Amino acid sequence: MVALIIGIVLVVAAVLGVFGWWGDVLAFLRGMLPVLALLVGAVAVLIGVADIKDKKEAEKEEKSEGAQEEKPSDK
Repeated sequence: MVALIIGIVLVVAAVLGVFGWWGDVLAFLRGMLPVLALLVGAVAVLIGVADIKDKKEAEKEEKSEGAQEEKPSDK
């Protein structure tokens, strides 16, 4: 119950504080956007590279499975 009351008080204080510091909040958001874009872009590049590696690995496995099926067994 205490946590709920403290949470409500902090949310109300933050909302009221935002009205007083709106210019600072906007400056922070504008400054944060390029950094966030850089981080999201870096993660996207890493995911893309991993996807390309996975596709190449899958192609190698398919080729090796196809070559094994074509070989006649000695039994």
